[in-house]
Amino acid sequence: MNSNADPLDTLDDAQAAAAFRRLVRHLRHRHDVQNIDLMGLAGFCRNCLADWIRDAGYPGDKEAARALIHGMPSAEWKERFQTPATAEQLARMDASIAKNAQD
Repeated sequence: MNSNADPLDTLDDAQAAAAFRRLVRHLRHRHDVQNIDLMGLAGFCRNCLADWIRDAGYPGDKEAARALIHGMPSAEWKERFQTPATAEQLARMDASIAKNAQD
């Protein structure tokens, strides 16, 4: 038995998919949460989720994946909900990205 096995790998795919869909729908509802804040605090954002579904085999291109996650074309989402990034947000994001690189 592999003592380094991640218990997450035992999660049923249907349960994992349901949790993923709930996360995406939650982010669609919370337009007030900026991608740059997600990046700064958690090290991922809506666009990362779009990249990850492509990495997992989603057949659409980058824009199709982003539209799927955002619930609308990403350009429309940006126009409607994205605010200009502050210097503090950019610095926090850069520090978070550096932590991701350590994984």
